[in-house]
Amino acid sequence: MSLLVVGSVAFDSIQSPYGRIENALGGAATYFSVSASWFVPVRMLAVVGEDFGAKEMDVFTRRGIDTDGLEHVAGKTFRWAGEYSGTMNEAKTLDTQLNVFETFAPRVPPSYQSSEFVFLANIHPALQLHVRQQLPGARAVGLDSMNLWIRETPEDLKKALAVVDILIINEAEARMLSGDMNLRRAAAVLRRMGPRIVVLKRGEYGASLFTEGSSFSAPGLPLEIVKDPTGAGDTFAGGFMGHLAKVGDLSESHLRRAVIYGSVMASFAVEDFGLARLLKLDASQIAARYREFQNLTQFDAG
Repeated sequence: MSLLVVGSVAFDSIQSPYGRIENALGGAATYFSVSASWFVPVRMLAVVGEDFGAKEMDVFTRRGIDTDGLEHVAGKTFRWAGEYSGTMNEAKTLDTQLNVFETFAPRVPPSYQSSEFVFLANIHPALQLHVRQQLPGARAVGLDSMNLWIRETPEDLKKALAVVDILIINEAEARMLSGDMNLRRAAAVLRRMGPRIVVLKRGEYGASLFTEGSSFSAPGLPLEIVKDPTGAGDTFAGGFMGHLAKVGDLSESHLRRAVIYGSVMASFAVEDFGLARLLKLDASQIAARYREFQNLTQFDAG
């Protein structure tokens, strides 16, 4: 079953205590697509400029990602530069150049109209709503957002939230959007806005799932080295939505497994710069790390 994502494709320049990379392929749609491609075929809706060449396209081709919806337009591709230090929980943005992404107006091509699982990555909520309205037959639609849209376009965001099934945001954004510091209460407020499934990303502390009358939390996997957290949240979303699209089932048990698969993929992403670790994976490594998460939380009930 195919999975459609709309979001950014970018060139990232990143510094951390472990080194630096310049103009590496990144962006929310990129990290999501590469992660989800380990589970299901992925369709991408994004925009790039004239500086986006065969080398970058080959990354998508090798992962079997459908790029019929990747627009190539005049101008430069979105660029972002950031630096991590200390606990590396948050990047300091050094430079942002929206370039062709600033005027991105996503149009769903006919070949994508049958997409049953959809993820609206972090873009302006009015654009998220525009894409959602073009896919009335979608079975499950997820959405990500950020503090910028919560602060500056709250009404547009509320309209988008009203027509999606799954919200995936970090805990700080959940508190900001809900107005409640308690995460359980915050999730209840967010669910009343529209999405019946709320997933809160908690960085090194894992992720929490909230549904009707139920909650589930997965810890973060203890890692010896975290080189680059860029794209970890989008990678998590790719694993989460990828598993759901693969099984075609939004039952509680599969939602919980999806949280673990999202955590598995994010744990790989941060171990190296950019996409390097995600592109070197194989299915056996994913399965082995899934078992690591199982072992991490198993105990004798006594």
